[in-house]
Amino acid sequence: MLSLILAESSLELVPKELQAHNSIVSHCKKVGKKPSEILLDNSWHFAAMKGIKNELKRGRPDLVHISLLAACSTPLYLGNKIRIYIHTINDNVIVLGKEVRIPKSYHRFAGVIEQLFKDNTVKADDKTLFELKEMNFDQLLDTIKPEQVIGLSTEGTLGTYESVAKKLGDKSCIIIGGFQKGHFSNSIKKRITDLIKINENPLESHVVIGRILYEYEKTIFM
Repeated sequence: MLSLILAESSLELVPKELQAHNSIVSHCKKVGKKPSEILLDNSWHFAAMKGIKNELKRGRPDLVHISLLAACSTPLYLGNKIRIYIHTINDNVIVLGKEVRIPKSYHRFAGVIEQLFKDNTVKADDKTLFELKEMNFDQLLDTIKPEQVIGLSTEGTLGTYESVAKKLGDKSCIIIGGFQKGHFSNSIKKRITDLIKINENPLESHVVIGRILYEYEKTIFM
């Protein structure tokens, strides 16, 4: 089965070193939660995040939300022909179950992910929707055991959606960044067998996901 990984995704709870910052405390009072229980979000916590490590790869859970909406709305996912994983910037892995309906509302999505970080699983009707694991990128790939790992990045060799899709098979894995700006870290790139650039300019992850999965669907459904 084809695998899709959103790598180094901007998805984490507010780290301990930022929890006492005024912008964090103020936001928590508004939402009625503790700083340790909410997602780090640049929209609310911009002042607190200034200068933190990997600043440009953090605090954008909305990007993950939009990317999941794009991936989980495809015939490929609805037909159970792809597994989706979220590798986070802090080396956690979120595994999506089958037929998960991603909340259209970002606020509902954030609530689900905050619950996931607290409980490690989110279930409905005894079915696991999301599962959180302490697992780094290497461990995730060692679990999936793909025959090829294709990363999409502006640092790669120029190609097209069609050419990438033709390379994909049941034991392939696609890697797409789940962050706003920057490139894959060296620990990610060393596991990629083919690094490909499908546009001269950076594109948002959900756009890339929608187009590459559509091209792959054409090779198996049409």
